[in-house]
Amino acid sequence: MGRLEQVGVKVRRAYVAGRESVRAARAQAKATEVVAKAPVDLDPPARPATPVSTTSRDDADVPRGLRIVAAWSWRMLVISAIAVLIIIVVARLKLVVVPLAIALLLSALLAPAVEWLRGARVPPSLATGLVLVAGLAAVVGTLTAVIREFVANVPELSRNASEGVRTIQNWLKEGPLHMSDSQLDGVLSSMEKWVDDNRESLTSGAVDTATATIDVLTGLFLVLFATFFFLRDGGRIWQWVTRILPGRAREQVATAGEQSWLTLVAYVRATVLVAFIDALGIGLALVILRVPLAFPLAALVFLAAFIPIVGATLSGAVAVLVALVTRGPLIALILLAAVIAVQQLEGHVLQPLIMGRAVAIHPLAVIVAIASGVVLAGIIGALVSVPLVAVLNTGIRHLVSARAVPPPDAVVVKAHPT
Repeated sequence: MGRLEQVGVKVRRAYVAGRESVRAARAQAKATEVVAKAPVDLDPPARPATPVSTTSRDDADVPRGLRIVAAWSWRMLVISAIAVLIIIVVARLKLVVVPLAIALLLSALLAPAVEWLRGARVPPSLATGLVLVAGLAAVVGTLTAVIREFVANVPELSRNASEGVRTIQNWLKEGPLHMSDSQLDGVLSSMEKWVDDNRESLTSGAVDTATATIDVLTGLFLVLFATFFFLRDGGRIWQWVTRILPGRAREQVATAGEQSWLTLVAYVRATVLVAFIDALGIGLALVILRVPLAFPLAALVFLAAFIPIVGATLSGAVAVLVALVTRGPLIALILLAAVIAVQQLEGHVLQPLIMGRAVAIHPLAVIVAIASGVVLAGIIGALVSVPLVAVLNTGIRHLVSARAVPPPDAVVVKAHPT
């Protein structure tokens, strides 16, 4: 083979080797591009590794069920301790908390009128002042009329009460009990002895009543000022409260608060309407049966209806007792039937229809709330407890059902399937 042919063979080999290297480089580049476009698996491939135990050395001999019960127990203890602390603080600050709660109820009642005036381009302060003054005028006028009629009928009521007491004494003697005069005298003597033994406590109670009057006046002024500012600046106050919370929970808590406020407004409206219907029905029965103090008793029914279940029963019992003393047993029985009919109408028709599902609370929760309110704050506690439970029920249900939405820049890592 000549030198020329040897040079040609070498050139051909070099050309083939160059083409092969170019092809290899292109194949490698394509493979790298495919790998780059493929989804990145952040988790390592599954391997038969021994799972790491999450229990400590001390928990190795404790059954799993007992560990779960212990975990729930200490969490429930923490929640109970916080609840007890809140109750203690509320009990200590009762003179402040109770007026604020009443102011919230009044604000929920008067808020629609304020919103209507604001929609008519009335300044916020003027609209709030007009509504508040009108509400106070209505309350003062009603109380004045009730007190006047009550004072005018006190002599007749006391005379009828004395006759009623004598009627009861005659019934105890001639009725199925057949009590003797000595037994009646013993009952009266025991009552007098109880009054003498508790005279000191009754006197101290009168002093406490004088002190309570000052507390009531202070609370009344606090209610007025708080109601005014709740009506005028309620939205801004709630925004300031939610700004204290962390950013992730701020929106959910703000929405839950708005829903709770709507529930409170609906509850107050429905309660006022139900109370008015109760007072109208029982008041008409009192007028038809010619029972004295018809208007004051109807007003008492209206006010007592704000305490669910218990209030209607107590006010109806007072009306029946007045009818018994003034008009006799037959009129009292007829009035009792009318009161029961009105209460059945309220419980089975008005409450479900007017209240609706927005403020639906189980009767057991209502009874427990009223009892707790009476223990903590007396009549005012019974008045405030049920709407408080309704508001908490709505807020908690809204927070539990809310779904946390991740922010746009959040990175969601998908776990490797095993």
